[in-house]
Amino acid sequence: MHLLLLLLKDLNVIRDHIEEPCHPAGLFVVLLGMHAPIGIFDSGYGGLTIMKEILHTLPQYDYIYLGDNARAPYGNRSFDTVYHYTLQCVKWFFDQGCPLVILACNTASAKALRTIQQNDLPVIAPANRVLGVIRPTSEIIGAYTNNKKIGILATRGTVNSESYRIEIDKFFPDVEVHQEACPMWVPLVENNEHQKPGADYFIQQHLGRILEKEKGIDLLLLACTHYPLLMNKIKQFLPEHIRVLSQGPIVAKSLDSYLQRHPEMEKRCSKGGSRRFFTTDDPKDFNNQASIFFGEELQSQHVAL
Repeated sequence: MHLLLLLLKDLNVIRDHIEEPCHPAGLFVVLLGMHAPIGIFDSGYGGLTIMKEILHTLPQYDYIYLGDNARAPYGNRSFDTVYHYTLQCVKWFFDQGCPLVILACNTASAKALRTIQQNDLPVIAPANRVLGVIRPTSEIIGAYTNNKKIGILATRGTVNSESYRIEIDKFFPDVEVHQEACPMWVPLVENNEHQKPGADYFIQQHLGRILEKEKGIDLLLLACTHYPLLMNKIKQFLPEHIRVLSQGPIVAKSLDSYLQRHPEMEKRCSKGGSRRFFTTDDPKDFNNQASIFFGEELQSQHVAL
């Protein structure tokens, strides 16, 4: 206790002697040997499909998942609102001692990530990192198309941000990108209606629309973390030559590569194999719905932001 009081009293002095400045919670992680989990964030449940793949690839690390279910969905909210909500959640992760946070939400990645990386991190936690799901996908997507014509299926917010078109153009300027917003797909999944016949109309509607924009599309990207649960239905209504790509395995592989290329961050992430789940809404509701996305039952805790 005496040591802890000294650390509290001299926090600023101690921070000045650490090679890389860090968030206060991260500082105590370093000094007291506490857990330093990797944070995984989504506006709701969809990020669990990303987390599931990350756990399969990198099971040794500790993880915290936060779903901002009380304020979901983010897809139709303004850039400013999504930014403020996401920043609030990122700060919460830092307060839990997370040195690395993954925005496993396409809307948050599209509308908030760049501002947080460029404007906020240098001020609030210079040694911490926040990564998204759009860039890892954009870096490799060109390898999956033969005729360089791809379709992006996403929420309205992600489509309107033009983030995929901008990022893909950086790596594959010769690839044509066509987009289609599918606003009904998330409610279908979250209400567990996605496998029922009633979902067919909405799936066929948006697939038809994007293929009308460009009949030569040979690759469709599911650019929302809810959409992998619709994979079987989507494939049912597509020609066999069109490939459907989900982000989970891509993001997991990219995170593995990132940690290998940044050993200073890899060393900061604790390796106890634990996972904890939090929601800003009712934990009972979260637990019931989460198993659809995560593939197994889990127990969550409520957090007030």
